[in-house]
Amino acid sequence: MLNKIGEPGSSTKTFFELLGGVEQIRALVEHFYDVMDTDVKAEGVRALHPADLTASREKLFMYLTGWTGGPQLYIERYGHPRLRARHMPFEIGESERDQWMYCMVRAMHLLQIEEPVTVKLAEALWGVADFMRNRPG
Repeated sequence: MLNKIGEPGSSTKTFFELLGGVEQIRALVEHFYDVMDTDVKAEGVRALHPADLTASREKLFMYLTGWTGGPQLYIERYGHPRLRARHMPFEIGESERDQWMYCMVRAMHLLQIEEPVTVKLAEALWGVADFMRNRPG
């Protein structure tokens, strides 16, 4: 879990702190799924989700809250995330990974998250998104 960033000589803050806590994580997730649900560039990854995104929104919010360094809401409710195992039933390739990242970066831009934080968070999330791939291409 990568959840801290900082420049040499500066105090290290968690992504949770840099993003502004629970309300901002919630807003990030809401924007993320709104983009996924409406942007044609995300049709492939949207098709992997249920018609009703309510549960998906809540699970990603709980997961990201803990992953970014905040309260471990997901683990408290569901136990270890086992992300790869939970995503195995879905065919995830480069296209789905890239669409997921597109939605997340777009959500960060909609929230007007500072560019250095957006870049660092996107880099960290890229590793997670890439790890979810279970098919070539």
